[in-house]
Amino acid sequence: MNETDIQQSLAAAAQAQRQGRREEAAALYRELIARCGDHPIALNALGLQALGAGLHDDAIALFHRAIAADSAAPGLWMNLAKAQRERGDDAGEHAALEGALAIDRRHFMALVRMAELLDRTGDDPGAAPYWSGVLAMADGVEERTPALEMMLEHARERVAAMSHGFAVAVDGGLSKELAAVAPAARRRFTAAIDHALGRRKIYAIECAGLHFPFLPADEFFERDHFPWMAELESSSGKIRAELEVLLTDDQAGFRPYVAMEPGTPVNKWTPLDHKMDWGALHLWKDGVRNDEACARAPETAAAIEKLPLSDLPGRTPTVFFSLLKPGAYLPPHTGVSNVRTIIHLPLIVPPDCGFRVGGETRAWEEGRAWAFDDTIEHEAWNRSDRMRAILIFDVWNPYITETERELLRRFYEVANQAGQSSNRSIGLSD
Repeated sequence: MNETDIQQSLAAAAQAQRQGRREEAAALYRELIARCGDHPIALNALGLQALGAGLHDDAIALFHRAIAADSAAPGLWMNLAKAQRERGDDAGEHAALEGALAIDRRHFMALVRMAELLDRTGDDPGAAPYWSGVLAMADGVEERTPALEMMLEHARERVAAMSHGFAVAVDGGLSKELAAVAPAARRRFTAAIDHALGRRKIYAIECAGLHFPFLPADEFFERDHFPWMAELESSSGKIRAELEVLLTDDQAGFRPYVAMEPGTPVNKWTPLDHKMDWGALHLWKDGVRNDEACARAPETAAAIEKLPLSDLPGRTPTVFFSLLKPGAYLPPHTGVSNVRTIIHLPLIVPPDCGFRVGGETRAWEEGRAWAFDDTIEHEAWNRSDRMRAILIFDVWNPYITETERELLRRFYEVANQAGQSSNRSIGLSD
């Protein structure tokens, strides 16, 4: 038979099958095989007929012959897997599914059937990566039937259960060793394991301005980098007292922190634009001292002036009292440059206030300062019925050397002289 005759014979057999004339279709397929040898389409069709009739051994034999004729067709392996499953041969089904996946590692139904098989045989660790693969590919499935949704929900439950079981094993297996290590010393290791277990995301630095390369991406810096922090904290009572007086003075100069220019497109800051939900009183801004504000808060100004502030011409330091009204929320955002470190000195902190930097969330404690890298995504909220107030300022990133600081100072001097004082791509104003 030539190729035209073969195609005509296959078409006739397929039409007879569709019209319910199964015996006629089977006869046509057998005649084709007799005349031109094992043809994978004809053998597959006969195998499906045998499978429908419950003749599992016959179906398996026919699918094996079809695969021998065309081993690169994953559908043939999937039909063989189905026949093996209906016969109750787990090993045979596993081998057939491996055959399909060897051709296409992203074969959706092969992943599903392998996950189900491993579930059925009690191999939970083995099933986990297959269920994960199913979920990873689910978004690409266009026809979302109720049966598919039920299967995907089962996949999510299985992955969650397996992940939880592994996490419990890891936590238990490491508990003794971790307990013997100081929290600061185990912080990076813990973050790595939590990321591996899917319990946290690792955030990269995102700078709107100057990005200083090769610095550690610390979310919260260790206090050891800032030996002056305890002395600052000892002044928090005096600083808070000055703030409380300022809060009663309508002339103190508090302004909305977010003040966008007219015509700015709607963005995540629009709900806060020109509103005192997030208010600020600057003692220093873009490297310029606000003498009037500092005169109203002399104890605060004196405490700040003792510190190794970031000092880039026309750019830093920035020092301000930050107010967050009840119900206010600062959406996830990143800062301008990682050459600086942001310090928070909490002064008035009601319950239900929080702050997240990257994968770590903390609650402010009055009088307890911390340092963080604001070029890592962060957000803040006040879910209480009272105002939250902190003192915020910037110091140098502790990983930048004194030589690098001198070079940065000179760079910004040159930039300012070249008329780049407002260029945000090199800027530090946030």
